[in-house]
Amino acid sequence: MKAIVFSSDTRSISYQDVELADPKAGEVRVRIAAAGVCHSDLHVRRGEWDVPSPLVMGHEGSGVVSAVGPGVNNLSIGDHVVLSWVAPCGKCRYCLVGHEARCQVAAKVVAPLGVLQDGTSRLSVDGEPLHHYLGVSSFAEEVVVPASGAIKVRDDAPLDVIALVGCAVATGVGAVTNTARVEPGATVVVIGCGGVGLSVVQGARLAGASRIVAIDLRLEKTALATKLGATDEINAATGDPVAALFELFPDGVDYAFDAIGNTATTEQAIRMLGLGGAAVIVGLPPTGARASFEPLVLAESDQRILGSNYGSVRPSIDIPALVDRFMDGDLELEALVSARRPLSEAVAALDALEDGTALRTLLIPDPR
Repeated sequence: MKAIVFSSDTRSISYQDVELADPKAGEVRVRIAAAGVCHSDLHVRRGEWDVPSPLVMGHEGSGVVSAVGPGVNNLSIGDHVVLSWVAPCGKCRYCLVGHEARCQVAAKVVAPLGVLQDGTSRLSVDGEPLHHYLGVSSFAEEVVVPASGAIKVRDDAPLDVIALVGCAVATGVGAVTNTARVEPGATVVVIGCGGVGLSVVQGARLAGASRIVAIDLRLEKTALATKLGATDEINAATGDPVAALFELFPDGVDYAFDAIGNTATTEQAIRMLGLGGAAVIVGLPPTGARASFEPLVLAESDQRILGSNYGSVRPSIDIPALVDRFMDGDLELEALVSARRPLSEAVAALDALEDGTALRTLLIPDPR
């Protein structure tokens, strides 16, 4: 099969032939319909995260089950699935109390190892193993993933666009509904209007927030945010967004979501809070990044800083529910898609994300 391979030694990205082994016990093979290009993929390309290489890139995707391994009884060949880069083990203490996004087994696979849950890889070139990325490696024609990371969804949902639910939408909407638990009538600010940030905006709308402020460097992105539910726009390219926010809300806001994840935006989110407010860190920063805040202000104002990993989702429950909301017309997904490109054009898609012109590009494998 064809796949996109990244090598940290040469800092190269290549479209090449890769061997994919059959699924083992508890695993499934999925023929990819579409893979979304995310800022997490940029972190790999830039060398900002410590990942093993060479690896097959990609972690957001959708497709059709093409084979099932021994012991898999909840999926069948032909099922439509959205891939979850957290594949819960169902047995660790976090899974047992309903916090699957914190799964201890998935965390070890996702972060440092580049393998599947049995400690080995299904990917190779000329007999030499390749690493998996976040347990998925969706920049490929097919993948092998744990069955708990292939979430069955309804067959009538368009397979390409629902790929976004596997990362951007689950992360953004989940940060609002699961992590922050935004209340009806709350005031919300969203810093960064890419795929995740626009999903936060939609989540805030669905939660019944009274005011939703969208902040970005690009006017076309905040304009899109208003179409998806934002009530106010701030152009961060023309001045201090914190000062602009306090012109709208002299007492600060209830919730500030950092959907970018660098030091400056995290600190801005904390400074935008009002009494009892919560800053929610959704965007992922480079390894080792440090942000600062004044603890006395945080304590005296009864404020909180919340980390949101994958929107605190329960994949088997939240992903099908989000697909249903899309099909019911409550969530807009197509507006998040800035382009569809062949899988072979992954580098161009990453370039477009890097320069800020893209929201989410979907990589589509060539038809067989």
